[in-house]
Amino acid sequence: MIMKNERTAKIVGERLKEARKTAGYTQAKVAEIMYMTQQQYSRFENGVFELNYDQIIKLCQLLDITADYLFGLCEI
Repeated sequence: MIMKNERTAKIVGERLKEARKTAGYTQAKVAEIMYMTQQQYSRFENGVFELNYDQIIKLCQLLDITADYLFGLCEI
């Protein structure tokens, strides 16, 4: 797993939510694209579950963001 602490999980969740909304997607649509339920995806945005490498790559591509941005290492 990638995330090591609650602060990182919170940053990732906030960035996912912001990027998803900017891209015009609902949680349900992102979940469908990611082959998961909306509830499962919601847990990523809420910092409850951690993303794996493949999920990070797919979400970054889908939402047109970098992994650095996702993890709070830079701004857009």
